[in-house]
Amino acid sequence: MIRADSENVTLKLNDGRELPYPLAKLSEADRNYVVTARASATPAKSDDPSAVASFESEWPELVRFTEDPEIATLEEDAAKKRFIYESTNYRYLCDVRLSQSVVKGFAVMFEATRLYCRSLPLSLNGGDKTDGKLQILLFEKQEDYTNAGGPEGTAGVFIPQKRAVLVPLTSLGVRPVGSGYMLDRDKSSKTLPHELSHQLTPIPYFKSGGWFTEGLAEYIGNTPYRSGTYTVRNNQRALVEYVTAYGSKQMGGRALGKKIALMDLKSFMLQEYSSFTSDPQLNYGCGLLLTIYFFHMDGAGDGARIKKFLKSLAAGKPLDESLPLLLDGRTYEQLEKEITKTWSKNGVDLSFGKAPNPS
Repeated sequence: MIRADSENVTLKLNDGRELPYPLAKLSEADRNYVVTARASATPAKSDDPSAVASFESEWPELVRFTEDPEIATLEEDAAKKRFIYESTNYRYLCDVRLSQSVVKGFAVMFEATRLYCRSLPLSLNGGDKTDGKLQILLFEKQEDYTNAGGPEGTAGVFIPQKRAVLVPLTSLGVRPVGSGYMLDRDKSSKTLPHELSHQLTPIPYFKSGGWFTEGLAEYIGNTPYRSGTYTVRNNQRALVEYVTAYGSKQMGGRALGKKIALMDLKSFMLQEYSSFTSDPQLNYGCGLLLTIYFFHMDGAGDGARIKKFLKSLAAGKPLDESLPLLLDGRTYEQLEKEITKTWSKNGVDLSFGKAPNPS
């Protein structure tokens, strides 16, 4: 047993693979053992104990969703254009009828992304459920998605007020064929894991500003994924390629190049969210670079400082009291130099205090 929460236990197999397994499927004796072992191994802390991974857990190398997503059909009302399906942790409200095989095909990505988020040692235990499920609103037509609140030209969006992710079916690779719909399993969208991670991010973390909330979502959304598996080990190469170029197999990226000029670090980290989103290519890309730095490069490379920062936010402390934990005695200017030096060693010339390069 590697770790456990209120829903699953993660087992390490003899071949080294890690397998999540529902507690409900264990015998009563095994469930009692898990509860006892978890209580003795997990120190008391303020973060939600239902998170798969606590702040003290190891960073995962591979996250694989191998379970049956357990698709159920709750309602199919053609007159109202209301069709409701569920997987293990999600409820999908759609305006067209879908077969269970199609729902099962895309549900694997939703469930795998949830498992990935909850496997990171960041206590990503957010995601307000409605009647026990996370809400996903699916739309056949792009115009209906837009009318419901989806931004023009986007592949999906998290609406905090609804605690729901809105998705046009085309983003899932679902397209009409005859009188029904089929799923293109090779369809890839980095936007959806990005938005799903927002849904699972605890509300207090959003106080950190756009650089972290969007950097975290970019980190999750651009970790290599295929058929229910996130390959987290050595994902930095793919993430940096996404920031500097067009990503793996030209699947889209921020295309900032390897010489990037950014405003001063303090202004970047403290800017209003509306300002942050006004230049998404530069700011989202640099938010990802900062997130990678604090996760894997800062200090001993164990993310200790950013974990203290997030713990403080989770405990309800304001941003101005939490940021000193991230700076850890350093001035913003000193931190700029450390970040620049570290990224330079990794092939990216990131500088602060200059006007962005003209597009």
